Amino acid sequence: MRQLDKVDLVGLGWRTELAPSILSHLDDIEVVEVIIDDYFKRPLSKLRPLQTLTSQVPVIYHGVGLGLASSFPVAQKRLDLLARVFDYLAPSLWSEHLAFVRAGNIEIGHLAAPPRTLATVEGALENLERIRKSVGSKPALENIATLLSPPGSIFQEGEWTQQIVQPAGCSLLLDLNNLYSNAINFGFSPAAYLKTFPLHLVQLVHLSGGKWVDEPKGYNGRRLLDDHIHDVPDPVFELLGILARTTSQPLTVIIERDGNYPPFEHLLNEIKQAKAILREARECSLLEGVA
Repeated sequence: MRQLDKVDLVGLGWRTELAPSILSHLDDIEVVEVIIDDYFKRPLSKLRPLQTLTSQVPVIYHGVGLGLASSFPVAQKRLDLLARVFDYLAPSLWSEHLAFVRAGNIEIGHLAAPPRTLATVEGALENLERIRKSVGSKPALENIATLLSPPGSIFQEGEWTQQIVQPAGCSLLLDLNNLYSNAINFGFSPAAYLKTFPLHLVQLVHLSGGKWVDEPKGYNGRRLLDDHIHDVPDPVFELLGILARTTSQPLTVIIERDGNYPPFEHLLNEIKQAKAILREARECSLLEGVA
């Protein structure tokens, strides 16, 4: 079995609807990403299939509900649930979003971008230390998509991200469709926007797709919405190539699909395309190094 951090890997997000096809095509799928929040309250005996899966393919775990990028502390009850599951599974790698998802006891129902301020930098760093003490490790941190520029921000997204990821000693999960959507929605060149992030810290990559949505009445414009139910667009694959040519560390790439599932062969073709892009980028970097 290939090991994380040793070579480039490309795989797929584990979804119940895709599970039979994933298990039938493990020769083509090099890594699987599982949403860990789905298992928080299950009996430990119900986690045994994940151990079996781990014996067949590298598995990484992805959190969606901590809301760690906030001046509010992450609830200890939630950390205890995470620690219980991870004590059993002993993951080698996991991730969470640089987002907030609640204020007090009010759940907002989606991943939201906090104001990019010193307060949220400090709050995120404090939360990451709480997570380390409870769980035993810190997650790779993921950038998120936003349709609105967070009010009160004093940092650009890439700079704000670096001020959290680097001092925390975390790696970066770079969601390239989130990055692409934010760049397009706020008038930046996607390639230039990519290079504002701490690319030397990227360990994981997400690829997904979205759609255009109309702005509210009176604005007469459109924005890109990251919805995970569309194909990975060509510009996002192009960003993967730029990233792989810019960096030297191994990348673990996950294609995310949360609905509107195409024939599984279509997802396998996206995996093949990502592998080809990585291979070509690495060969180009090697030739440039020799030259």
